[in-house]
Amino acid sequence: QVDRSEVIKSNLNPVFAKIFTVDYYFEEVQKLRFEVYDSHGQAGVGTHDDDFLGGMECTVGQIVAQKRVTKPLFLKYGKFAGKSTITIISEEISGNNGYVELAFRAKKLDDKDLFSKSDPFLEIYRIDDDRSEQLVYRTEVVKNNLSPIWEPFKVSLNSLCSCEEKRKLRCVVWDYDSRGKHDFIGEFFTTFEEMQKAMGENKVQWDCMNPKYKIKKRNYKNSGVVVLLDLKIHRVYSFLDYIMGGCQIHFTVAIDFTASNGDPRNSCSLHYINPYQPNEYLKALVAVGEICQDYDSDKKFSALGFGARIPPQVSHDFAINFNPDNDECEGIQGVVESYQSCLPKIQLYGPTNVAPIISKVARVAADEERTKEASQYFILLILTDGVVTDMADTREAIVRASYLPMSIIIVGVGNADFTDMQILDG
Repeated sequence: QVDRSEVIKSNLNPVFAKIFTVDYYFEEVQKLRFEVYDSHGQAGVGTHDDDFLGGMECTVGQIVAQKRVTKPLFLKYGKFAGKSTITIISEEISGNNGYVELAFRAKKLDDKDLFSKSDPFLEIYRIDDDRSEQLVYRTEVVKNNLSPIWEPFKVSLNSLCSCEEKRKLRCVVWDYDSRGKHDFIGEFFTTFEEMQKAMGENKVQWDCMNPKYKIKKRNYKNSGVVVLLDLKIHRVYSFLDYIMGGCQIHFTVAIDFTASNGDPRNSCSLHYINPYQPNEYLKALVAVGEICQDYDSDKKFSALGFGARIPPQVSHDFAINFNPDNDECEGIQGVVESYQSCLPKIQLYGPTNVAPIISKVARVAADEERTKEASQYFILLILTDGVVTDMADTREAIVRASYLPMSIIIVGVGNADFTDMQILDG
């Protein structure tokens, strides 16, 4: 179970306000199952006491392709659940995934109840290009109060107005009825552009109108007033925003020089320098490096090796240009040349310890984080033939690095057992 909606009482045609966020992978078949239950009370939804009203299966791809899918609900053993259907509407969360926090209250709403005051709640609908309405948010019910103050809530700009400030919004105030027949108090129309006037000390208010009363009553003014007390916009910056704002990417490549790769003088070796075509290590380096180099303005790449014996000792992070003070090479081509010239000077050895290099780059990334400037991002490309010796330390190092402005790309070279890589990926 990924998630569940709110419970809507006494209603055979419910519209659920809950939005489910699903990661979409174009290249995979992602199967989903939706199940609808009639909730019986307090034990929590989906328990044994609840009645199963039907389920439906489809793929994320089908929903994405059709944008709006309506399918029949099935009971067990493929039987139709009467004429029940479920409709799923999908939309992509676009790059601008900022969100807005809104705080509403109302004053002097019409009283719809005989022996007590109205129990108001507010619904906000976005009006789409095809004139259809999409429920964006439903507030909680405030009992017995004609001047309710609803809890502030957050909603993404994408679902509120499709990131278009002038898109029309319809806001409706209802008097809650436990039998599901909510009484209409009034409505008003607005836009996100208009709402933004509520930033700072200002407040924006709207007359809550009941069109029927407007026609019937000569001196009808409104059915109450809805006030937007406060609006806060939270921008969530995308990777592109950082790049366009001048963030530099610092690229480091780390190459596995352990003996399991085979003797470079032997044509079966993964490190074999073939004059006619690049070996597996070079292919991987060029494939990833050429994408990353576009984002690195100085085109200087740090190139490190591990698992080799540089007489007399074994090193788990050495500069392949043999310059400990400056391990940077000029462009991908510079890394290729340093790699080719260092191979004859070292002895492939072991063990395959990856943690020291991760920790080395992480130290630099941690220094960058302290500046609070977001001006540099670090990418570490590790090329290895598979089995990692210091697995526990490597896992620790990756977890620590995951809090820093850095990404680690591990590419398995050759056809060894890459189970370790999958574990690290998790």
